Amino acid sequence: MATTGLQVESILFPPSVKPPGASATFFLGGAGVRGLEIQGNFVKFTGIGVYLEDKAISSLAVKWKGKTAQELTDSVEFYRDIVTGPFEKFAQVTMILPLTGKQYAEKVSENCVAVWKALGIYTDADAKTIDKFLEIFSDQNFPPGSSILFTISPAGSLTISFSKDGSIPETGNAVLESDKLGEAILESMIGKHGVSPAAKQSLASRLSDLMTSEAATLSENGL
Repeated sequence: MATTGLQVESILFPPSVKPPGASATFFLGGAGVRGLEIQGNFVKFTGIGVYLEDKAISSLAVKWKGKTAQELTDSVEFYRDIVTGPFEKFAQVTMILPLTGKQYAEKVSENCVAVWKALGIYTDADAKTIDKFLEIFSDQNFPPGSSILFTISPAGSLTISFSKDGSIPETGNAVLESDKLGEAILESMIGKHGVSPAAKQSLASRLSDLMTSEAATLSENGL
């Protein structure tokens, strides 16, 4: 799937990557900044890039082809279909401001557990997964330019990797057998209450174009 790279502040997200724990190269679905309004100033913390396996386009197009970027942006269900779709996803979170692993993991865990409890689906197994997740990050520090990487497989595994220089490592630092946690982390980025509206808008715009292009190609080939 041919796409262009995207620049988010000083971070360059390349058009394609081969994620740790994946056998194929993924295309850049979208990217954007994550920040918060603090005392009247918008403070940028991280850049988030979301990459998808090629077959994501044909999978999503069944329901969403022909929709405009704005229609996709306004649809909670569209992003839910990205999060839960039967294809691999990869999320790159690159620091603009420094963060400790403990700070990051505690905040992510808190959000995931809150959602699961609200839905009544939080289990003892989830509690153990969260403990493992916190342990993986306990001794990590992330200066500006370093990244936290998540490879999310629909088969049920979450590969967690760290990069200090913007490169994508060949292997992960840890693997958790939990599609539930992987989906929850991606949902926290681009879901209904996602922390990066810019990444959501980027995904909607680029995926709308890609689905339109694929539909046109199939039509030209009589398929």
